[in-house]
Amino acid sequence: MRENLHSHRPPHRAVDKNLTEEEMRVLEGRFRGRQLAPVAGAEARPSARRTRETLFEFVESRVVGARFLDLCAGSGAVGIEALSRGASRATFVDQSSAACRAVRQNLETCCGPDTAERQDVVTADAEKFLRAVIGDEALAWDVAFFDPPYSADYAAVLELFGGGRVFKRRGGVLVVEHPAEKRLPERVGVLRRWRGVRLGESCVSFYEQRYARPRGL
Repeated sequence: MRENLHSHRPPHRAVDKNLTEEEMRVLEGRFRGRQLAPVAGAEARPSARRTRETLFEFVESRVVGARFLDLCAGSGAVGIEALSRGASRATFVDQSSAACRAVRQNLETCCGPDTAERQDVVTADAEKFLRAVIGDEALAWDVAFFDPPYSADYAAVLELFGGGRVFKRRGGVLVVEHPAEKRLPERVGVLRRWRGVRLGESCVSFYEQRYARPRGL
């Protein structure tokens, strides 16, 4: 499942987890303090460390043993943080080939070459990726993080999660980073928004799949 589903859109503003050396370190867990490589040539958005701290403050207990999906992964810092804190497997999706190269480099730095090969790194647009794999039980996840360029269409990806076929079971958690001024819906299909945390000009919204897949979706 590597290097497929290519998007023809230009690389996004790589969203990145590409900041200072301190920002680019793994925060906690078995890889704590490991230095991650940035995405070559990417512009920075200075929220990575705060985003990771906030995300795992609320979902760390759900990450242990979970399958984690990092959509618009940039350098892979969030997914690698999940692995560091006990996730069993991670899938990294980004439409930028440079970002995917950085993810592979960072996986090898943290996990070693053998373990890194057991993670999925996919070059693809987030929406197209989900549409291609949705409903495949072998690829269902427990926790997902979605951090697209702020100009992206959030609704399309939210609706795919709201259809109830992305997560393995009821209780799956989707965390979305978005501009603070952009209001996301409280309910999308089977998803319910249970918390929003403002981080300067950004906001992190937490959704949970609280219902079984609705009839007709």
